[in-house]
Order: sequence, then structure tokens, then C-alpha cells
Amino acid sequence: MRIVLLGDVVGRSGRTVLLNNLSRIKATLQADFCVVNAENAAGGSGLTVDIAKQLLSGGVDVITLGDHAFRQKDYKEMLALGRIVRPANATPAPVGVGYLETKWKNVDIAVINLQGQTFMQPVQNPFLAVDEILSKITSRVIIVDFHAEATSEKIAMGHHLNGKVSVVAGTHTHVQTSDAKILHHGTAYITDLGMVGPEESVIGREIEPVLDHFLTGLPQKFQVADGPCQVSGAVVEIDEQTGIAKSIQTFSKILE
Repeated sequence: MRIVLLGDVVGRSGRTVLLNNLSRIKATLQADFCVVNAENAAGGSGLTVDIAKQLLSGGVDVITLGDHAFRQKDYKEMLALGRIVRPANATPAPVGVGYLETKWKNVDIAVINLQGQTFMQPVQNPFLAVDEILSKITSRVIIVDFHAEATSEKIAMGHHLNGKVSVVAGTHTHVQTSDAKILHHGTAYITDLGMVGPEESVIGREIEPVLDHFLTGLPQKFQVADGPCQVSGAVVEIDEQTGIAKSIQTFSKILE
């Protein structure tokens, strides 16, 4: 089977471009299943019920989140919709689930969401959290979205889960890395998928306020930019019987 993974969807621009193009992306990549990180989809911070419903009805099979999972006022209702996972090691984790098991045709698929500790808000140890989850699930095809800042922490997680899961895909930085590979025990890995967000921006935000902040050190309001979007992600081919990844290929296109 082929699974398409898309990086952080940023604001109205990102989600509009995603919904306008997702069916074509899946068809072009011959993707059977789609996992999208949408933790920045609502105004650049969090996810609302209405936006989650749009994404889930628009071709997204599972939504993953990150450090902004609880930012919107209706986060409890959003997390109760199903097919949405927030970081399993979140502290606190008042509602929602950190992993789920679902099906594509007759294939059992697990999706796990984790958040890093380095340069991030406090969370429980993601390495210990994922070990506990893996002791509970039965699916052979296992997808891990590791939402983290530090490349070293992401790479370490890839090696920790090598041979235990099908894919470890990093999110959060909004910048796609060039290290997509199959690790030696059969796990597909990439440090960061990138984003679905405005191309003419600073990781999805309007350029001028960000520049003003860096030049003056003064607080600024970082609005989500407009315009054509960078749509970045990866497609992974997985042996559905063994859960071993056979290939991983990245893509990054500017779409409207």
C-alpha cells in the first residue's frame, strides 16, 4: 500500500490549497491512505471542529496534531470527532487519544502522534510513551508523526523505532529536510515533511512582522500569509503483510 504524509497545514491558505488539490495529489501518487498534520490549520495555531470536519470529509484519513493541539476553545469537541490524534505524551492530556488503529480495506493501520521535549513545552518522555503504545497495538502498518524541534531528537527516535514501525515522519519546523531514507531494519524515515502553507512567507507567516521582530526585538503579531502554497510531504510504499517500508519519496510543489 502507498501512504501519503503531509506536513503542517498552515492557516486558511494552507487548508484551502490542500482541499483544492488533495484528490489530485492522492491520484497522482497512487496513494491509498492519507495522514495530515493540521495543528496549525486554524489561524496558524490549533484546529477547530469545523476545520477538522472539512479536512476529514475532503480526503484526509487521519489528522495528527502537535504543541498547539489544545489552543482552540472547542478542542475537546474537535478531539472527540474521531480520526484525530494529539501527542500521546502531552502533559496534561485532558481529552483525546495519542494513537488510533483503523483499517484500509483489510489492512490494520496504527497512527501514533508524539511530541518532542527539546526546545518544546514540557511533555512526558516520548521514547517511553511510544514503547508503551507499541506494547498495546496489533497493527503491522504503523505510522509515527514525531512533532519535534530538534533534528537530533527526531533522528534518535527514528533509530529507536527502526524495525518496530513502518514510518517515522517528523513535523513542526515547516521546512522539508533532504534525508528521506529506509533505515536498515525497514523503517521509512524523514526528519521533517515540511508544510502546506504560503510559499512567500517565513514558515507560513507574513514576512514583514517577522523581520521587524528580528530587527527590533519587539513583539509583533505574526499573521498567516496569503498566496500560493508550498505543498510538501512524502509518499511511502509499505508491505501491508509485514509492515516493512519498501520506499519513501518526498515531494514539494507550489500550488494554488
